[in-house]
Amino acid sequence: MVGAGASVFSVVGTKFINKYVFLPFHVLDFMLSDLVGVAYTEDEVKALAAEIEVVDGPNDEGENVYSPGKLSDRFPKSYDNEQAARFANGGAYLQISASSQKARHDGQNYVFALLTGYRDPPAGVSIRDGLHYNPYFPGGAIAMPKMLIDGAMEYEDGTPATEAQMGKDVVSFLSWAAEPEMEERKLMGFKWIFVLSLALLQAAYYRRLKWSVLKSRKLVLDVVN
Repeated sequence: MVGAGASVFSVVGTKFINKYVFLPFHVLDFMLSDLVGVAYTEDEVKALAAEIEVVDGPNDEGENVYSPGKLSDRFPKSYDNEQAARFANGGAYLQISASSQKARHDGQNYVFALLTGYRDPPAGVSIRDGLHYNPYFPGGAIAMPKMLIDGAMEYEDGTPATEAQMGKDVVSFLSWAAEPEMEERKLMGFKWIFVLSLALLQAAYYRRLKWSVLKSRKLVLDVVN
């Protein structure tokens, strides 16, 4: 089982995901500033944003002008629209989204298996040109090429850049991107539980104090007089 949360992926893992994996295929709808305090410092996010070109409006001739990204910019899309994506990828619409991982049953393990499951087709199985064999994809033939290769990058902390390690970073990042507010929401829930627990204890003590006199009193009947 692949574990994932808002803070389990490393900074270097996130850098790999942003720069080498998701730029061709990602569908992420949040701002770069959302990464501050999660896997980056503010200066690191600014440096990451500076490496990304965003549309800064048309010039006098009506052509789009690109400029370095800022904290207030959203993650750039790989293609302007679905048609452009299909044209660039042989008719296939390639995307790995945080919402699709969350929506699929056992989505974390599915995406991990999909990213690390590329192999040569077995005997008797033919894959047409432009597709790749992956037993974890429905039908076994997928247009998205293999993205994770052992040693494709170097982790700054010396972590071996294995296919499995990079796959876990991808899954962890997608899990966070699907619910970036999850940790804050859980913390708020714990706070409410703590406050309500104190209120319950206070109510129980007040009830005992209020009714203890009535519950412990004795009634004596004088039947003689």
